[in-house]
Amino acid sequence: MFNKEIYVKRREKLKATVQSGVLLFLGNDESPMNYKDNTYHFRQDSTFLYYFGISTPGLAALIDLDENTELIFGDEMTVDDIVWMGRLETLAEKASKTGISRIYPSNKLAEFLQKAQLSKRTIHFLPPYRAENKLRLFHLLGIDISQTKELASVEFIKAVVAQRSIKSSEEVEEIEKAVDISVGMQKLAMHISKPGMAEYEIAAAIHQIALGCGGNLAYPIIFTRHGEILHNHNQNNIIKEGDLILNDSGAETAMGYCGDLTRTFPAGKRFTERQKDVYNIVLNALSKASSMLKPGTRFIDVHFTACKALSEGLKDIGLMKGNIEDAVAAGAHTQFFQCGTGHMMGMDVHDMEDLGEQYVGYNDVLKKETQLFGLKSLRLGKELEQGFVLTVEPGVYINPFLIDLWKGENKLAEFINYDKLEEYRYFGGIRIEDNFMITADGAQLLGNPLEKTVEEVEAAREGAF
Repeated sequence: MFNKEIYVKRREKLKATVQSGVLLFLGNDESPMNYKDNTYHFRQDSTFLYYFGISTPGLAALIDLDENTELIFGDEMTVDDIVWMGRLETLAEKASKTGISRIYPSNKLAEFLQKAQLSKRTIHFLPPYRAENKLRLFHLLGIDISQTKELASVEFIKAVVAQRSIKSSEEVEEIEKAVDISVGMQKLAMHISKPGMAEYEIAAAIHQIALGCGGNLAYPIIFTRHGEILHNHNQNNIIKEGDLILNDSGAETAMGYCGDLTRTFPAGKRFTERQKDVYNIVLNALSKASSMLKPGTRFIDVHFTACKALSEGLKDIGLMKGNIEDAVAAGAHTQFFQCGTGHMMGMDVHDMEDLGEQYVGYNDVLKKETQLFGLKSLRLGKELEQGFVLTVEPGVYINPFLIDLWKGENKLAEFINYDKLEEYRYFGGIRIEDNFMITADGAQLLGNPLEKTVEEVEAAREGAF
């Protein structure tokens, strides 16, 4: 946990923004894998962690804005708990570290909420993303589980997003710790991968780094020779000479802050000339997009800068043709780049995505309304502000399924050279991803140095043989 005063100040700021009613925070509970007592790795709700700092299952909290009270609801360990798990800090001891003195058993939460409802007071809650919390809202407030998202408090959501979006110095330090661990994970993969190894062998070594640093993975590892599949979690392939290996993996610290890095490297010692050409196209797009990062810049413009840089490079090697401005406006680049250029990052690898992309990545000035291919997954579009932490991650993904689909429709043939594209059918995919904090006049690259240029990557690969 951070210092107690940090949590106190966070709650005070929230109370000054949402000024009446009751704020309800539902923490997460244990979730069984295949039977009740065999649970998934526990991860506390990030907003609950942000304001209360306690990573314990089965908790809830209330901030009564009218009476200026703060309460935590949860149960102390039973004799059975102590026998099986050992004596841990009491809930009261944990709560005192976050500046809360009023602790109640979990079964008292309904009583407090019923009293507020009878008084016709507004009960603000955030949209739940877990089924058990949707059921809790049904039992506590009588809200139909199909309506929890629609009935969530927009005022509460916007207040939390505004506050969590701007990272404090303590948060940035914790994020940098996560990014540094992620750098170690990337370096290890680059240094041990060889043809003949299974992808899962390297993924296991990557996971060990995250666990060995006291945290865990920020998201499931994407380590694959099929980088054209954007989120490929299948790790059963055997690495072969000539393959491109894409490693998208990041660490989460014990306090819940994330890193998110991607590097692509050759299975052997060297890139082929074709691989080198496409790699440098992606690297150039990363450089151009990253150079735009500063307060006031719309990230949607950063995205389109990356799209145009990719398209220009692909035109240079014969995969695209025609006027690049027109090609990008028509979406022809999405044959090769089907996703967004980046997203917010913090306590969640896609920070606060549970609160709604329309609030986190967009706002009342720039609304997300498009479902266009390639834009519907752009998580961030709005103007950047000092204190934002985000990723920049352009890529080129040559997917045989998509080639066949578009070619069969002769889709955007004025911009795509399908005959030339056939030569690249089994090329794979390349993504290069870095993490940045927006500063007063630009952006700061987070984390220790990590190989990025062709020359740096090939030098690192030498060490694997």
